[in-house]
Amino acid sequence: MRRVEGDRIPNESVLYYVADPMCSWCWGFREARDEVFKAISEDVKIEFVMGGLARDSDEPMPEETKSYVKEAWRQVNDRTGAEFNWDFWENCQPRRSTYPACRAVIAAADKGPEMFDRIQQAYYLEARNPSDVEVLCSLATELGLDEGEFHAEIISAEVETKLQAGFNTRRRIGAYSFPSLVLESDGKVQFLCDGYSSAQEILYKWNETGQN
Repeated sequence: MRRVEGDRIPNESVLYYVADPMCSWCWGFREARDEVFKAISEDVKIEFVMGGLARDSDEPMPEETKSYVKEAWRQVNDRTGAEFNWDFWENCQPRRSTYPACRAVIAAADKGPEMFDRIQQAYYLEARNPSDVEVLCSLATELGLDEGEFHAEIISAEVETKLQAGFNTRRRIGAYSFPSLVLESDGKVQFLCDGYSSAQEILYKWNETGQN
């Protein structure tokens, strides 16, 4: 069961997926992530916790930041084989702002994990800008959500509170690299990955947790 970060049941084991939909390493991690999710015990709950790479901003992305992000795309492609649509840099007005995309995952409620993946596809393969609320609302309708209700949710105080609660969760468990997979069980926190790792590396650590 995948779910966006929320209330925990006492004593249950939770695997936190700490990520940001506009993090290129999280995009490169997607296949490994799905392989891990399929392999772990069904008794372990999976929660998506939004990382929040960059605060809200209407300012165009500075050239220095563009160069940094483009280089990250190249590194992700070299290491993972993940594809990128470079038309994004010509067709969109990039902004260093990922909070809207994080809120969209939360606003999508039960479809949050699907929204996470759909945002990544739109950003990296379709050259659409998830920093724009209009784009996020369009993606929501593609998932069968009501556009008006979704727009109201994404700008709501409730979603903002949940976003901040997710930030508090990742601080509590000490997750500052994206992607991270962190298991919390019996009062203990164990990192399966702290930044990008292969599925094989993660599953080796998973087997050592004794959760199988």
